[in-house]
Amino acid sequence: MDLSSAIPTDENPTPRAAVKAGARRQLAKVGAAGLSLEGVAKDLGLGTAEVEALFPHRDDLLTALVIDAYDASASAMEQADLAAAKAGAPAGARLLAVTRALRQWSFDNSGEFTLIYGSPVPDYHAPQDTVPSASRTPAVLAGIVRSALEGGELAPPRRAVPGPPLLLPAAVELFGGVPEAPFSDIIERGIVLWSNLIGLLVFQVFSRTHDSVRDEAAFFDYAVAVAAESIGLAVFPGEDSVSG
Repeated sequence: MDLSSAIPTDENPTPRAAVKAGARRQLAKVGAAGLSLEGVAKDLGLGTAEVEALFPHRDDLLTALVIDAYDASASAMEQADLAAAKAGAPAGARLLAVTRALRQWSFDNSGEFTLIYGSPVPDYHAPQDTVPSASRTPAVLAGIVRSALEGGELAPPRRAVPGPPLLLPAAVELFGGVPEAPFSDIIERGIVLWSNLIGLLVFQVFSRTHDSVRDEAAFFDYAVAVAAESIGLAVFPGEDSVSG
């Protein structure tokens, strides 16, 4: 099979795009740990050497898939935030919009979600090349929190959490500096929000909540609202995030 026709679409994908699409199908079938260049080549009806000409090693292909997954999921969040912001939505509604967008992407692309947020792939270590794309998701969240802080939409924390600063410079830079008291630990709280979000998605995508709640989508909104309380942001479950 010619690589240019490996995926029948009107856009006539590039050879690299064709191979990556074949690899995504393999992710759904065998998972990241079972991904191989031989399996992708077979799926596309190609010789292994043809795939190796584009991705010499399995790790090269995995890295490309990881970058694409981070970029695609972050793009969904960015688009949702842009629409909500254009509609004049408050920060809480913007947060609900972007988290819903990430949830939808996660269910629509469970193989890629598992690749970036599931168990580590044996013998694979993501290179620094993946960091800019991986940073886009927390950057969206940080942007909303920063906007809420500057717009007076955050309630001060009920108590300060004692302890020395725990942040790396990159986290401070991403947020745009450490705010003054009483919001001086807002970056740490934002990281907790981020980790709660990913943990919630893991539970839902991997069906850990389906036997505990009647409505998983509604529970997702509720959980986001509860997590947002830790940063002093009001989120109203069930709210239309683009209605303002």
